[in-house]
Amino acid sequence: MAVSEVSLKLLIDAKNEKLLFAEASKDFIDFLFNLLSLPMGTVVRLLQKKDMVGCLPNLYKSIENLNETYMQPNATKDVLLKPIVARPASEFCLLTDVASSTTRVHVCDYCSNSQYASYDPTTNCPNCGNRLSSEVKFVDSRGINKGETSGKGGGHVKGVVTYMVMDDLVVTPMSTISSISLLNKFNIQDVGVLQEKNVTVGMDEGLQLLKESLQSKSVLTNTFLRKYSDDAESERKLKTYSGREGT
Repeated sequence: MAVSEVSLKLLIDAKNEKLLFAEASKDFIDFLFNLLSLPMGTVVRLLQKKDMVGCLPNLYKSIENLNETYMQPNATKDVLLKPIVARPASEFCLLTDVASSTTRVHVCDYCSNSQYASYDPTTNCPNCGNRLSSEVKFVDSRGINKGETSGKGGGHVKGVVTYMVMDDLVVTPMSTISSISLLNKFNIQDVGVLQEKNVTVGMDEGLQLLKESLQSKSVLTNTFLRKYSDDAESERKLKTYSGREGT
């Protein structure tokens, strides 16, 4: 069964206010790895409300505003604006607006022994020109069509391992040796300065992770530490304001 939220444990150098790494489970790692399979049109659509940098949003808007009369007879704008991801939607548990139809494959009804298939039922058959509209069952060797995204056979990585995620999204299996090596790398002399913070990753955080991964080397810091820092500052200002109101 797909999950809508996953947990993440952050290890922070409280003295220098620096995020060292995060401890993550299979669900979070599968989510990160699945980002690589998102079509560009889907990425732009998801990040439109996140002030995505660059010119791709302009290109996306141009296609949206383009009159259908300028499109080829067998082409639709949705192929570019809402491309179908070649994976089941359940694998993008934190990005619920991903269009996916991996478990629905379509073939041509008019050609006997058709050798062509498509995830998109509006695709024309290269042989006869008719739509590939007849749906057939899709069988995935990993069993993901059975909804095993968090189980033994689903996703990408094994669930019996805890993974280490660096601020720049370098992912490695976690071990005591690797943790000690990182502490030495960051020159942590006193473990008393280390602070653990448990965070919940949902839709908003998933989108922010996607955005930051395209423009920053401090993805986890920008997604989580700055968010909680901003929340704490807002709470402090609210308390200060309330105190003034009461005087």
